[in-house]
Amino acid sequence: MSETQPHPQQHHRPRALSLLTPTGHLTLGNYLGALRPMAAAQQHADCFYGLADLHALTTTHDPAVLRATVHEQATTLLAAGLDASTLFVQSRVPAHRGLSYLLECVATTGELNRMIQFKEKGRGVASTRASLFTYPVLMAADILLYRPATVPVGDDQRQHVELTRDLAQRFNTTYGAVFAVPEIVTPPAGARVRDLADPSTKMSKSAVSDAGVVRILDDPDTVRRKIMRAVTDSDTGADAVRPDADAKPGVTNLLEVLEACGGTADGLTTYGALKRAVVDAVVAELEPVRKRYADLAADRAHVTQVYAAGAERARAVTEPVLAAATAALGL
Repeated sequence: MSETQPHPQQHHRPRALSLLTPTGHLTLGNYLGALRPMAAAQQHADCFYGLADLHALTTTHDPAVLRATVHEQATTLLAAGLDASTLFVQSRVPAHRGLSYLLECVATTGELNRMIQFKEKGRGVASTRASLFTYPVLMAADILLYRPATVPVGDDQRQHVELTRDLAQRFNTTYGAVFAVPEIVTPPAGARVRDLADPSTKMSKSAVSDAGVVRILDDPDTVRRKIMRAVTDSDTGADAVRPDADAKPGVTNLLEVLEACGGTADGLTTYGALKRAVVDAVVAELEPVRKRYADLAADRAHVTQVYAAGAERARAVTEPVLAAATAALGL
């Protein structure tokens, strides 16, 4: 059985869907907060995981860099153990673009004007791409094409999923029942890794400075250097190594990373000891992924084959939904 062939019983399992935008090198935060839970979901769900390269076009980009980033992330997803999922690149599944336009014919400019992320990304910028304004509709298409019963969503994307529900309900009421209206669910609190140099912000793959960002593919020496330079505070008391998100955000971040990577702070009384423990735990957590990535990078044809098979299955799932929506609109 190949890596992308469906398990005999996966059609009877709930469907899980997640798309990552290839706009930078994946980080420790992406691994702990997204990839590891995505791998765990394979035990109980029929998982579709994609790289949303169309979303990467909403801001200025270099085509060569985008292609390289898509391949790197595609390989990283496999290296992180997502080989029991249907893996695909969004642009290789034409229904995403096709349904997006049809849903634009249902959405209103007033709804899109209210999208907070569009306002935030456009703030202080003289001009933005029209696709940045309409990308919540593409996101709605991404979801509705796969008819998931539920969509786990954090606060930063809740508004977009609420729009998805509104568009599905409006379409069904106006043109006929085509879409399953997904329920919004709040996922269990996962690892929320903060930037090591600025713990007031999350660790981001598109961060301007690399100093506080541990990348999944960083070598152990690089991981060690970044963690040993992590921001803490001036506390030297016997209980300095303790969680306190308000008073000690840097220390709290390190403690949470340590715990997420299977380590413990028991017996640690100095920041130096804490950082060394975090280094050991993070290197141990990421090393198998790095080794698997190196093996896969040497077999590029295999990665290409896996994603081609995944795109084929994604097309088989999404094309009937697009056809039903197209017919319902009278086209």
